[in-house]
Amino acid sequence: MLWVALAGVVVIGGALWGPIVSNVEQPSYKVIESHQSFEIRGYPPMIVAEADASGERKQAINEGFSIIADYIFGNNLSSQKVAMTAPVIQQESEKIAMTAPVIQQAMGNSWQVRFIMPSSYTMDTLPKPKNPAVRLIEIEAKQVAVVRFSGLADEDSLKSHTDHLVTFIGARKLKAISTPAYAFYNPPWTLPFMRRNEIMIEVAR
Repeated sequence: MLWVALAGVVVIGGALWGPIVSNVEQPSYKVIESHQSFEIRGYPPMIVAEADASGERKQAINEGFSIIADYIFGNNLSSQKVAMTAPVIQQESEKIAMTAPVIQQAMGNSWQVRFIMPSSYTMDTLPKPKNPAVRLIEIEAKQVAVVRFSGLADEDSLKSHTDHLVTFIGARKLKAISTPAYAFYNPPWTLPFMRRNEIMIEVAR
């Protein structure tokens, strides 16, 4: 009975640990429209730390995460730690065509991984990276279409939810102006049913 009780504590602890450690700052946004698991959101300007990674999606996000985590954990010119935020965002690298309107296309198996910097920082107050692979970038205010879902974000799930999001965007006569960005809010040990995953596509009218 003691082992059963201990096992129960471990299971409950594992279930709670993911949401607890995920209780970090998240970017603010305004919900413009909501329908079931879909939303149109307006995001204010923000600063992100970005790194490039190549290869399969899972491999690339691990590589990009490690590069940026090294920066926020203190490997910077000020040896200053930067608080972790959520979500971690992964997006296929984009090639921007020299036309108007701007058309963006994926460039194969290359990815950008981004951490959103805490809102208390500016470009002047953020510690400067030592590693040139880490870029600090100011992102302008934007409007995005989002689908939110739980569970394991495997390739089939990401494709299925992306297809539904594209349909949602088309039904509202919006124009997609970015490739899909995958946003992950929880650490990998979070139980699947407690995870928050999102797919975001920037849109314009």
